[in-house]
Amino acid sequence: MIEASSIRAWRQALVAASLLMLAALPAVASPSQEAARGALATVAGQFCPDGLPHGLEDPEALERRLSGYVLTGVEDAGPPEGWLRREVRLVASTSGLAVAATGLRRGGQLRRLDIEVRTLGDDRALVLGLADAGCRILQARALLYGNGSGSAVELLLLAPDLESVVGREPLDPAVPPGEDATGVTVAHIDSGVNYLLPQIAARLARDPEGRILGYDFWDLDPRPFDGDTGRSAFFPLRHGSEVASLLLAEAPDIRLVPFRYPRPDMTRMGEVVARARDAGAAIVALPMGSRHLDDWATFAAAAQAHPEMLFIVSAGNDGRDIDAQPVYPAALPLDNMVVVTSAEDDGSLAHGSNWGAVGVDLLVPAENLAVTGFAGSPARRSGSSFAVPRVAALAARLKAAHPDWRAVELKAAIFARAKAPPPRSAGAVAVGWLPEAMLRAD
Repeated sequence: MIEASSIRAWRQALVAASLLMLAALPAVASPSQEAARGALATVAGQFCPDGLPHGLEDPEALERRLSGYVLTGVEDAGPPEGWLRREVRLVASTSGLAVAATGLRRGGQLRRLDIEVRTLGDDRALVLGLADAGCRILQARALLYGNGSGSAVELLLLAPDLESVVGREPLDPAVPPGEDATGVTVAHIDSGVNYLLPQIAARLARDPEGRILGYDFWDLDPRPFDGDTGRSAFFPLRHGSEVASLLLAEAPDIRLVPFRYPRPDMTRMGEVVARARDAGAAIVALPMGSRHLDDWATFAAAAQAHPEMLFIVSAGNDGRDIDAQPVYPAALPLDNMVVVTSAEDDGSLAHGSNWGAVGVDLLVPAENLAVTGFAGSPARRSGSSFAVPRVAALAARLKAAHPDWRAVELKAAIFARAKAPPPRSAGAVAVGWLPEAMLRAD
Protein backbone atom coordinates (compact mmCIF):
# COMPACT_ATOMS: atom_id res chain seq x y z
CA MET A 1 0.00 0.00 0.00
CA ILE A 2 1.10 3.57 -0.61
CA GLU A 3 0.80 6.21 2.07
CA ALA A 4 -1.54 9.17 1.48
CA SER A 5 0.14 12.29 0.11
CA SER A 6 -1.25 15.42 -1.48
CA ILE A 7 1.96 15.81 -3.50
CA ARG A 8 1.65 12.31 -4.92
CA ALA A 9 -2.02 13.00 -5.57
CA TRP A 10 -1.01 15.98 -7.70
CA ARG A 11 1.15 13.69 -9.82
CA GLN A 12 -1.95 11.67 -10.57
CA ALA A 13 -3.86 14.76 -11.73
CA LEU A 14 -2.90 14.64 -15.40
CA VAL A 15 -3.93 11.00 -15.67
CA ALA A 16 -7.13 11.37 -13.66
CA ALA A 17 -8.22 14.55 -15.42
CA SER A 18 -8.03 12.83 -18.80
CA LEU A 19 -10.67 10.25 -17.86
CA LEU A 20 -14.04 10.54 -19.54
CA MET A 21 -16.38 11.46 -16.72
CA LEU A 22 -19.31 9.13 -16.25
CA ALA A 23 -22.87 10.15 -15.50
CA ALA A 24 -23.47 9.93 -11.77
CA LEU A 25 -26.39 9.13 -9.57
CA PRO A 26 -28.11 11.98 -7.68
CA ALA A 27 -26.11 13.05 -4.64
CA VAL A 28 -26.68 15.27 -1.66
CA ALA A 29 -24.04 17.87 -0.84
CA SER A 30 -22.45 17.82 2.57
CA PRO A 31 -23.83 20.59 4.79
CA SER A 32 -20.32 22.06 4.87
CA GLN A 33 -19.79 22.05 1.09
CA GLU A 34 -20.68 25.69 0.46
CA ALA A 35 -18.65 26.81 3.46
CA ALA A 36 -15.73 24.66 2.29
CA ARG A 37 -15.62 26.33 -1.11
CA GLY A 38 -15.80 29.71 0.58
CA ALA A 39 -12.91 28.75 2.86
CA LEU A 40 -10.86 27.62 -0.12
CA ALA A 41 -11.42 30.92 -1.94
CA THR A 42 -10.67 32.95 1.19
CA VAL A 43 -7.44 31.16 2.05
CA ALA A 44 -6.18 31.18 -1.54
CA GLY A 45 -6.91 34.88 -1.79
CA GLN A 46 -4.80 35.68 1.26
CA PHE A 47 -1.81 33.47 0.51
CA CYS A 48 0.02 35.89 -1.75
CA PRO A 49 -1.67 39.29 -1.92
CA ASP A 50 0.29 42.11 -3.57
CA GLY A 51 3.00 43.62 -1.41
CA LEU A 52 2.51 41.23 1.53
CA PRO A 53 4.52 38.21 2.69
CA HIS A 54 3.65 34.90 1.05
CA GLY A 55 1.63 32.65 3.33
CA LEU A 56 4.07 29.78 3.01
CA GLU A 57 7.07 31.93 3.88
CA ASP A 58 5.34 33.66 6.80
CA PRO A 59 2.46 31.54 8.13
CA GLU A 60 2.04 33.83 11.15
CA ALA A 61 1.37 36.76 8.83
CA LEU A 62 -1.14 34.61 6.94
CA GLU A 63 -2.96 33.90 10.21
CA ARG A 64 -3.19 37.61 10.94
CA ARG A 65 -4.69 38.27 7.52
CA LEU A 66 -7.27 35.50 7.89
CA SER A 67 -9.86 36.63 10.41
CA GLY A 68 -11.38 33.68 12.26
CA TYR A 69 -8.58 31.26 11.32
CA VAL A 70 -6.03 29.81 13.74
CA LEU A 71 -2.63 28.49 12.64
CA THR A 72 -2.27 24.96 14.04
CA GLY A 73 0.93 23.71 12.47
CA VAL A 74 3.69 24.02 9.89
CA GLU A 75 5.50 20.95 8.58
CA ASP A 76 8.55 21.05 6.30
CA ALA A 77 10.31 18.44 4.19
CA GLY A 78 13.65 18.95 2.47
CA PRO A 79 17.28 19.74 3.24
CA PRO A 80 18.31 21.90 6.22
CA GLU A 81 19.11 24.88 4.01
CA GLY A 82 15.55 25.22 2.75
CA TRP A 83 12.25 23.38 2.52
CA LEU A 84 11.11 21.70 -0.69
CA ARG A 85 7.64 20.91 0.60
CA ARG A 86 5.80 22.87 3.27
CA GLU A 87 2.36 22.23 4.70
CA VAL A 88 0.56 24.98 6.60
CA ARG A 89 -2.45 23.90 8.64
CA LEU A 90 -5.26 26.19 9.76
CA VAL A 91 -8.56 25.80 11.54
CA ALA A 92 -11.67 27.92 11.08
CA SER A 93 -13.36 26.98 14.32
CA THR A 94 -16.55 28.95 13.68
CA SER A 95 -17.32 26.93 10.55
CA GLY A 96 -15.88 23.62 11.79
CA LEU A 97 -13.38 23.38 8.94
CA ALA A 98 -9.69 22.50 8.73
CA VAL A 99 -7.49 23.76 5.90
CA ALA A 100 -4.15 22.30 4.80
CA ALA A 101 -2.15 24.28 2.22
CA THR A 102 0.81 22.45 0.71
CA GLY A 103 3.46 24.14 -1.40
CA LEU A 104 6.17 22.53 -3.53
CA ARG A 105 9.33 24.51 -4.18
CA ARG A 106 12.13 23.83 -6.66
CA GLY A 107 15.21 25.94 -7.30
CA GLY A 108 14.09 28.31 -4.58
CA GLN A 109 10.85 29.05 -6.43
CA LEU A 110 7.33 27.99 -5.51
CA ARG A 111 5.98 25.79 -8.28
CA ARG A 112 2.49 24.90 -7.09
CA LEU A 113 0.10 25.11 -4.19
CA ASP A 114 -2.62 22.66 -3.11
CA ILE A 115 -5.30 23.76 -0.65
CA GLU A 116 -7.51 21.08 0.89
CA VAL A 117 -10.53 21.73 3.10
CA ARG A 118 -11.86 19.08 5.47
CA THR A 119 -14.35 18.89 8.29
CA LEU A 120 -13.19 18.97 11.87
CA GLY A 121 -14.22 16.03 14.01
CA ASP A 122 -14.86 13.34 11.42
CA ASP A 123 -12.04 14.60 9.13
CA ARG A 124 -14.15 14.34 5.98
CA ALA A 125 -12.52 15.62 2.79
CA LEU A 126 -14.67 18.27 1.09
CA VAL A 127 -12.78 20.39 -1.46
CA LEU A 128 -9.30 20.48 -3.00
CA GLY A 129 -8.01 23.46 -4.98
CA LEU A 130 -4.98 23.23 -7.27
CA ALA A 131 -3.25 26.59 -7.64
CA ASP A 132 -0.25 27.97 -9.48
CA ALA A 133 2.72 29.78 -7.96
CA GLY A 134 0.68 33.00 -7.93
CA CYS A 135 -2.01 31.36 -5.78
CA ARG A 136 -4.48 31.43 -8.68
CA ILE A 137 -6.78 28.42 -8.56
CA LEU A 138 -6.53 26.44 -11.80
CA GLN A 139 -9.05 23.75 -10.96
CA ALA A 140 -10.79 22.26 -7.96
CA ARG A 141 -12.49 19.06 -6.92
CA ALA A 142 -15.36 18.59 -4.49
CA LEU A 143 -16.73 15.47 -2.84
CA LEU A 144 -20.46 14.98 -2.29
CA TYR A 145 -21.84 12.60 0.31
CA GLY A 146 -25.14 10.76 0.39
CA ASN A 147 -27.72 11.13 3.15
CA GLY A 148 -26.53 9.16 6.15
CA SER A 149 -23.47 7.92 4.25
CA GLY A 150 -19.93 8.14 5.51
CA SER A 151 -18.61 7.59 2.00
CA ALA A 152 -18.47 10.05 -0.86
CA VAL A 153 -20.90 9.21 -3.67
CA GLU A 154 -19.84 11.71 -6.31
CA LEU A 155 -16.73 13.66 -7.31
CA LEU A 156 -17.24 17.04 -8.97
CA LEU A 157 -14.64 18.75 -11.14
CA LEU A 158 -14.93 22.49 -10.66
CA ALA A 159 -13.78 25.43 -12.76
CA PRO A 160 -11.53 28.08 -11.15
CA ASP A 161 -14.61 30.02 -10.04
CA LEU A 162 -15.36 27.08 -7.70
CA GLU A 163 -18.98 27.09 -8.84
CA SER A 164 -19.10 25.81 -12.42
CA VAL A 165 -19.11 22.01 -12.66
CA VAL A 166 -17.06 20.87 -15.67
CA GLY A 167 -17.15 17.13 -14.99
CA ARG A 168 -18.28 14.49 -12.56
CA GLU A 169 -17.49 10.93 -11.58
CA PRO A 170 -19.64 8.48 -9.64
CA LEU A 171 -17.91 7.00 -6.61
CA ASP A 172 -20.46 4.58 -5.17
CA PRO A 173 -23.23 3.93 -7.71
CA ALA A 174 -25.81 1.18 -7.53
CA VAL A 175 -25.02 -2.01 -9.42
CA PRO A 176 -27.09 -2.29 -12.63
CA PRO A 177 -29.64 -5.13 -12.64
CA GLY A 178 -28.69 -8.32 -14.41
CA GLU A 179 -28.61 -12.08 -14.39
CA ASP A 180 -25.97 -14.46 -13.11
CA ALA A 181 -23.18 -15.09 -15.61
CA THR A 182 -22.18 -18.64 -16.42
CA GLY A 183 -18.72 -20.16 -16.71
CA VAL A 184 -15.71 -20.72 -14.48
CA THR A 185 -15.89 -18.46 -11.42
CA VAL A 186 -12.90 -16.14 -11.00
CA ALA A 187 -12.50 -13.77 -8.05
CA HIS A 188 -10.69 -10.50 -8.66
CA ILE A 189 -9.25 -8.66 -5.62
CA ASP A 190 -8.24 -5.12 -6.50
CA SER A 191 -9.53 -1.54 -6.25
CA GLY A 192 -12.93 -2.74 -7.45
CA VAL A 193 -14.36 -2.57 -10.98
CA ASN A 194 -16.51 -0.15 -12.94
CA TYR A 195 -19.60 -2.31 -13.15
CA LEU A 196 -21.38 0.46 -15.06
CA LEU A 197 -19.44 -0.71 -18.13
CA PRO A 198 -21.67 -3.21 -19.97
CA GLN A 199 -18.85 -5.65 -20.69
CA ILE A 200 -18.14 -5.98 -16.96
CA ALA A 201 -21.76 -5.94 -15.79
CA ALA A 202 -22.63 -8.80 -18.15
CA ARG A 203 -20.08 -11.16 -16.55
CA LEU A 204 -20.83 -10.53 -12.87
CA ALA A 205 -21.65 -13.47 -10.63
CA ARG A 206 -25.07 -12.96 -9.01
CA ASP A 207 -27.38 -14.74 -6.60
CA PRO A 208 -30.90 -15.90 -7.63
CA GLU A 209 -32.29 -12.42 -6.78
CA GLY A 210 -29.77 -10.74 -9.09
CA ARG A 211 -27.52 -9.36 -6.33
CA ILE A 212 -23.84 -9.53 -7.17
CA LEU A 213 -21.61 -11.83 -5.14
CA GLY A 214 -18.76 -9.33 -5.14
CA TYR A 215 -18.28 -7.02 -2.18
CA ASP A 216 -16.58 -3.80 -1.12
CA PHE A 217 -14.35 -4.72 1.83
CA TRP A 218 -13.10 -1.12 2.07
CA ASP A 219 -16.49 0.55 2.65
CA LEU A 220 -18.20 -2.67 3.77
CA ASP A 221 -21.08 -2.54 1.31
CA PRO A 222 -22.20 -4.61 -1.73
CA ARG A 223 -20.90 -2.04 -4.26
CA PRO A 224 -17.25 -2.78 -5.11
CA PHE A 225 -16.91 0.23 -7.41
CA ASP A 226 -13.44 0.94 -8.73
CA GLY A 227 -11.47 3.50 -6.72
CA ASP A 228 -8.38 3.33 -4.54
CA THR A 229 -8.52 6.51 -2.45
CA GLY A 230 -5.52 5.67 -0.28
CA ARG A 231 -3.39 8.39 -1.86
CA SER A 232 -6.10 10.99 -2.21
CA ALA A 233 -9.86 11.01 -1.96
CA PHE A 234 -9.89 13.55 -4.81
CA PHE A 235 -7.79 11.50 -7.25
CA PRO A 236 -8.84 7.84 -6.86
CA LEU A 237 -6.66 5.34 -8.68
CA ARG A 238 -8.69 3.23 -11.13
CA HIS A 239 -6.66 0.03 -11.38
CA GLY A 240 -9.17 -2.78 -11.05
CA SER A 241 -11.27 -2.03 -14.13
CA GLU A 242 -8.28 -2.12 -16.45
CA VAL A 243 -7.07 -5.42 -15.02
CA ALA A 244 -10.57 -6.91 -15.22
CA SER A 245 -10.93 -5.79 -18.84
CA LEU A 246 -7.83 -7.77 -19.80
CA LEU A 247 -9.04 -10.80 -17.86
CA LEU A 248 -12.39 -10.69 -19.68
CA ALA A 249 -10.72 -10.11 -23.05
CA GLU A 250 -8.71 -13.32 -22.70
CA ALA A 251 -11.35 -15.38 -20.88
CA PRO A 252 -14.65 -13.84 -22.03
CA ASP A 253 -16.86 -16.61 -20.65
CA ILE A 254 -15.88 -16.42 -16.98
CA ARG A 255 -18.15 -15.59 -14.05
CA LEU A 256 -16.52 -12.61 -12.32
CA VAL A 257 -16.60 -11.94 -8.57
CA PRO A 258 -14.97 -8.52 -7.90
CA PHE A 259 -13.77 -7.47 -4.46
CA ARG A 260 -12.54 -4.03 -3.42
CA TYR A 261 -9.62 -4.75 -1.12
CA PRO A 262 -9.84 -3.77 2.58
CA ARG A 263 -7.21 -1.05 2.81
CA PRO A 264 -8.54 0.33 6.15
CA ASP A 265 -8.17 -3.10 7.78
CA MET A 266 -6.14 -5.75 5.99
CA THR A 267 -7.16 -8.38 8.54
CA ARG A 268 -10.37 -8.58 6.48
CA MET A 269 -8.41 -10.39 3.75
CA GLY A 270 -9.36 -13.66 5.39
CA GLU A 271 -13.02 -12.74 4.89
CA VAL A 272 -12.30 -11.89 1.26
CA VAL A 273 -10.92 -15.37 0.62
CA ALA A 274 -13.84 -16.98 2.45
CA ARG A 275 -16.38 -15.03 0.41
CA ALA A 276 -14.57 -15.93 -2.81
CA ARG A 277 -14.74 -19.57 -1.84
CA ASP A 278 -18.45 -19.31 -0.99
CA ALA A 279 -19.05 -17.76 -4.42
CA GLY A 280 -17.50 -20.83 -6.02
CA ALA A 281 -14.22 -19.23 -7.14
CA ALA A 282 -11.61 -21.77 -8.12
CA ILE A 283 -9.20 -19.05 -9.29
CA VAL A 284 -8.33 -15.74 -7.61
CA ALA A 285 -6.57 -12.88 -9.41
CA LEU A 286 -4.61 -10.70 -6.97
CA PRO A 287 -2.65 -7.95 -8.80
CA MET A 288 -1.56 -6.03 -5.71
CA GLY A 289 0.76 -6.13 -2.73
CA SER A 290 2.77 -4.26 -0.11
CA ARG A 291 6.05 -4.51 1.74
CA HIS A 292 4.40 -5.27 5.07
CA LEU A 293 4.04 -8.92 6.04
CA ASP A 294 1.50 -8.04 8.73
CA ASP A 295 -0.91 -6.87 6.01
CA TRP A 296 -1.11 -10.42 4.67
CA ALA A 297 -1.19 -12.67 7.75
CA THR A 298 -4.92 -13.41 7.59
CA PHE A 299 -4.76 -13.84 3.81
CA ALA A 300 -1.93 -16.38 4.17
CA ALA A 301 -3.90 -18.42 6.70
CA ALA A 302 -7.08 -18.33 4.60
CA ALA A 303 -5.32 -19.23 1.35
CA GLN A 304 -3.51 -22.11 3.04
CA ALA A 305 -6.84 -23.37 4.40
CA HIS A 306 -8.22 -23.62 0.85
CA PRO A 307 -5.65 -25.63 -1.15
CA GLU A 308 -8.24 -26.22 -3.88
CA MET A 309 -8.14 -22.51 -4.87
CA LEU A 310 -5.39 -21.14 -7.12
CA PHE A 311 -4.13 -17.62 -6.38
CA ILE A 312 -2.41 -15.69 -9.18
CA VAL A 313 -0.31 -12.92 -7.60
CA SER A 314 1.74 -9.99 -8.89
CA ALA A 315 5.46 -9.81 -8.09
CA GLY A 316 5.32 -6.00 -8.11
CA ASN A 317 7.02 -3.19 -9.99
CA ASP A 318 9.75 -1.93 -7.68
CA GLY A 319 12.66 -3.11 -9.84
CA ARG A 320 13.97 -5.35 -7.08
CA ASP A 321 14.76 -8.93 -6.12
CA ILE A 322 11.92 -9.97 -3.84
CA ASP A 323 13.97 -12.86 -2.49
CA ALA A 324 16.25 -10.26 -0.88
CA GLN A 325 13.63 -7.53 -0.35
CA PRO A 326 10.27 -9.26 0.00
CA VAL A 327 6.98 -7.99 -1.37
CA TYR A 328 3.82 -9.61 -0.06
CA PRO A 329 1.80 -11.68 -0.73
CA ALA A 330 4.19 -12.68 -3.53
CA ALA A 331 6.90 -13.76 -1.06
CA LEU A 332 4.57 -16.01 0.96
CA PRO A 333 5.45 -19.73 0.76
CA LEU A 334 2.05 -20.95 -0.47
CA ASP A 335 1.78 -24.07 -2.63
CA ASN A 336 -1.48 -22.92 -4.23
CA MET A 337 -0.07 -19.61 -5.48
CA VAL A 338 1.54 -18.60 -8.78
CA VAL A 339 3.68 -15.44 -8.72
CA VAL A 340 4.08 -13.64 -12.03
CA THR A 341 6.11 -10.72 -13.31
CA SER A 342 6.15 -8.76 -16.54
CA ALA A 343 8.33 -9.64 -19.52
CA GLU A 344 8.92 -8.18 -22.93
CA ASP A 345 7.63 -10.19 -25.87
CA ASP A 346 10.99 -11.98 -26.17
CA GLY A 347 10.90 -13.17 -22.57
CA SER A 348 13.36 -10.67 -21.12
CA LEU A 349 12.45 -9.12 -17.77
CA ALA A 350 10.62 -5.84 -18.29
CA HIS A 351 12.19 -2.66 -16.97
CA GLY A 352 11.02 -1.95 -13.42
CA SER A 353 9.44 -5.36 -12.86
CA ASN A 354 10.41 -7.38 -9.79
CA TRP A 355 12.16 -10.71 -10.00
CA GLY A 356 13.22 -13.57 -7.72
CA ALA A 357 14.92 -16.89 -8.48
CA VAL A 358 12.89 -18.45 -5.66
CA GLY A 359 9.88 -16.22 -5.05
CA VAL A 360 8.77 -15.43 -8.62
CA ASP A 361 7.51 -18.26 -10.81
CA LEU A 362 6.86 -16.94 -14.30
CA LEU A 363 7.83 -14.27 -16.79
CA VAL A 364 4.68 -13.26 -18.68
CA PRO A 365 4.39 -10.89 -21.68
CA ALA A 366 2.67 -7.89 -20.08
CA GLU A 367 4.05 -4.75 -21.70
CA ASN A 368 2.04 -2.26 -23.76
CA LEU A 369 -1.10 -4.36 -23.57
CA ALA A 370 -4.46 -3.17 -24.88
CA VAL A 371 -6.99 -2.69 -22.07
CA THR A 372 -10.24 -0.86 -21.52
CA GLY A 373 -9.89 2.09 -19.16
CA PHE A 374 -12.14 2.93 -16.26
CA ALA A 375 -14.34 5.18 -18.40
CA GLY A 376 -14.59 2.67 -21.26
CA SER A 377 -11.92 4.13 -23.53
CA PRO A 378 -9.07 2.04 -24.97
CA ALA A 379 -5.70 2.34 -23.26
CA ARG A 380 -2.29 0.68 -23.10
CA ARG A 381 -0.81 -0.63 -19.86
CA SER A 382 2.32 -2.45 -18.70
CA GLY A 383 3.60 -4.11 -15.56
CA SER A 384 3.32 -7.20 -13.42
CA SER A 385 -0.25 -6.30 -12.43
CA PHE A 386 -1.22 -7.04 -16.02
CA ALA A 387 0.61 -10.36 -16.04
CA VAL A 388 -1.90 -11.52 -13.41
CA PRO A 389 -5.10 -11.43 -15.54
CA ARG A 390 -3.31 -13.14 -18.42
CA VAL A 391 -2.37 -16.15 -16.29
CA ALA A 392 -5.73 -16.11 -14.47
CA ALA A 393 -7.45 -16.21 -17.87
CA LEU A 394 -5.29 -19.17 -18.91
CA ALA A 395 -6.16 -20.94 -15.66
CA ALA A 396 -9.87 -20.27 -16.25
CA ARG A 397 -9.73 -21.73 -19.76
CA LEU A 398 -7.91 -24.81 -18.43
CA LYS A 399 -10.51 -25.15 -15.68
CA ALA A 400 -13.32 -24.93 -18.24
CA ALA A 401 -11.73 -27.76 -20.21
CA HIS A 402 -11.03 -29.81 -17.08
CA PRO A 403 -13.73 -29.01 -14.49
CA ASP A 404 -12.34 -31.53 -12.00
CA TRP A 405 -8.93 -29.86 -11.83
CA ARG A 406 -8.02 -28.12 -8.61
CA ALA A 407 -5.16 -25.77 -7.82
CA VAL A 408 -2.47 -28.42 -7.97
CA GLU A 409 -3.47 -29.61 -11.46
CA LEU A 410 -3.99 -26.09 -12.80
CA LYS A 411 -0.63 -24.93 -11.50
CA ALA A 412 1.15 -27.97 -12.97
CA ALA A 413 -0.49 -27.45 -16.36
CA ILE A 414 0.49 -23.77 -16.44
CA PHE A 415 4.08 -24.50 -15.41
CA ALA A 416 4.31 -27.24 -18.06
CA ARG A 417 3.88 -24.55 -20.74
CA ALA A 418 6.83 -22.49 -19.55
CA LYS A 419 10.05 -22.30 -21.54
CA ALA A 420 13.57 -21.45 -20.44
CA PRO A 421 14.01 -17.66 -20.31
CA PRO A 422 16.48 -15.97 -22.65
CA PRO A 423 20.04 -15.61 -21.30
CA ARG A 424 19.49 -12.00 -20.23
CA SER A 425 16.72 -13.17 -17.85
CA ALA A 426 18.51 -16.23 -16.51
CA GLY A 427 17.92 -16.54 -12.78
CA ALA A 428 15.09 -14.01 -12.77
CA VAL A 429 12.35 -16.56 -12.02
CA ALA A 430 12.00 -20.05 -10.60
CA VAL A 431 10.04 -21.76 -13.41
CA GLY A 432 10.41 -19.96 -16.73
CA TRP A 433 8.87 -17.84 -19.41
CA LEU A 434 5.35 -18.20 -20.83
CA PRO A 435 5.63 -17.31 -24.54
CA GLU A 436 2.61 -15.67 -26.14
CA ALA A 437 1.69 -18.83 -28.05
CA MET A 438 1.68 -20.94 -24.87
CA LEU A 439 -0.20 -18.27 -22.94
CA ARG A 440 -3.04 -18.08 -25.44
CA ALA A 441 -3.28 -21.76 -26.45
CA ASP A 442 -6.19 -23.74 -25.00
